[in-house]
Amino acid sequence: MTRTAAWGRAGLLLAAVVVLDQLTKRLAADGIARGDSDPIFPGIELVHVRNDGIAFGAFGGGKAIVVIAVGVALVGLLVFFALNATRPWAWLSTGLLLGGALGNVVDRVRDGAVTDFLKVPYWPAFILADVAITLGVLSLIFVLDEARGR
Repeated sequence: MTRTAAWGRAGLLLAAVVVLDQLTKRLAADGIARGDSDPIFPGIELVHVRNDGIAFGAFGGGKAIVVIAVGVALVGLLVFFALNATRPWAWLSTGLLLGGALGNVVDRVRDGAVTDFLKVPYWPAFILADVAITLGVLSLIFVLDEARGR
């Protein structure tokens, strides 16, 4: 794959994640009052909670730490991708990670916190952006492992 195609795919995936993330957050926020929950399936609830921390509320209230951590991670990811754009599937990891991170950045800039709305037993509330970030990390591990195995 060419560098241009890889950047294009990463950009399209990033945009799709941000749009879907923002749409689902808006639907949840409009449909559920903050602090309420609505069971939709056994073990799965729609909730409306605010997260001003990083992952699962870590560093809650520490806006400077959150901004610095997210900024450093995003710059590092962009540098990695700029150097490795033609690696197979690197565009996937980059698009998922950037899309998830930027979906949350939009919330932080607009609202000061991220709106979380999915809840499963024994796990903090999460959103599509968190799923994208998790899948992005897993796919990045795969990309790095594949490169190491060559």
